[in-house]
Amino acid sequence: MITNDGMDAVFNALAHATRRRILDLVRDTPGITVGALAANFDVSRIAVMNHLAVLSEAGLVISKKSGRTRTLFLNATPIREMQLRWLDSYSAVWTDRVLDLKHAAEAAHAAKDTET
Repeated sequence: MITNDGMDAVFNALAHATRRRILDLVRDTPGITVGALAANFDVSRIAVMNHLAVLSEAGLVISKKSGRTRTLFLNATPIREMQLRWLDSYSAVWTDRVLDLKHAAEAAHAAKDTET
């Protein structure tokens, strides 16, 4: 299970649009090199590497070095843990509320039908 500090690092990493785009590219192109990744952005390679450092510290990107080439892979586990911890628990609350509203509407409709 991810710690609070780890969760903060994941939220921080995902808070920036460039880092989310980097994650999308790494997910869609497993083993993409840093150079090929950087070519997709209008910022310097150093800026992309700084974003990669944030993603790596959050555990979202794993890099493998072979000689002078660094290849990148997505580690979706922290995102899954975030989903389990935050999104699933809150979506259950909203699902319950929508079901309550549905039942109330059905009851009101049934009551109206019995009046006529």
